[in-house]
Amino acid sequence: MPKSPSSSAQAARETVATRLRDMRKGAGLTVAELAGRCGWHHAKTSRIENARTAPSAKDIRLWCRACGAERDADDVIAQSLNAESLYNEWRHQVRNGLKQLQDRSAQFFRETQLFRVYSATLVPGLLQTEGYATGLLSTIAHFRGIPDDGADAAAARIARARVIHEHGHRFVLVIEEAALYYRFGDADAMAAQLGHLLTAGALPAVSLGVIPRTTTDRKQWPTETFHIYDDSLVSVELLSAQVKVTQPSQVALYLRAFGELRGMAVYGAEARSLIVRAIDALGRDGARETTGLLAPVNDQD
Repeated sequence: MPKSPSSSAQAARETVATRLRDMRKGAGLTVAELAGRCGWHHAKTSRIENARTAPSAKDIRLWCRACGAERDADDVIAQSLNAESLYNEWRHQVRNGLKQLQDRSAQFFRETQLFRVYSATLVPGLLQTEGYATGLLSTIAHFRGIPDDGADAAAARIARARVIHEHGHRFVLVIEEAALYYRFGDADAMAAQLGHLLTAGALPAVSLGVIPRTTTDRKQWPTETFHIYDDSLVSVELLSAQVKVTQPSQVALYLRAFGELRGMAVYGAEARSLIVRAIDALGRDGARETTGLLAPVNDQD
């Protein structure tokens, strides 16, 4: 497993910091001298050079001007913006609602040929039904404290997921069996979601694997949800942020982890039997809830 899902972002920040430090040293300036030319405290220079503070575009232009390297400013700014985009806090991404997140990635999905997804707790978005997605996205909106556009976001997610029926794409999806039991939406929505997995998993372009809860020979522990797009980008979903991993050595680690997780999963009839078992459990839980509601009435009578 990667040592830290945000390490690619930190490595990118450090690359920018090193470039700025080398620029200062190449100009023959001390930390204090550069700070004086830029009009800030020398501690800020140290924080930027040690990748503890991300420089703004204005900071970079002042830095380059102080070093006599103004022509490099645009390139360094672009490099810095790319570094910061690798670690993108959800609070910044969802401030305009959840629907725009789905719309924003639709074109990228159409351009991707091979999708690999691992999820320990949720049905992957590509296989979600509208009822399940609405329940999940509304829960996220409530937790984030933003207006609930869960229904609109779910519709956009379903529209984006139509790529699964388009020619030229392959989908390899691995979930933990536990994900079949975490409920979003009401019982009918959950039943519809599980039923959809039975049919979607049989699509020609889809490989759906389920890692049984009873697996004893685990070669990889349950980990954070991650998506691998072709062989060049990994998107890792943390509670606080989305991390984009592009560093080849770390992409390779996620590919290795995915291979081990995929090897522990069952497919075809065995996977369908686990899904059917979850559907049966949903029915039993509903019966217990009904019994629980009736019991106090009977006792009261």
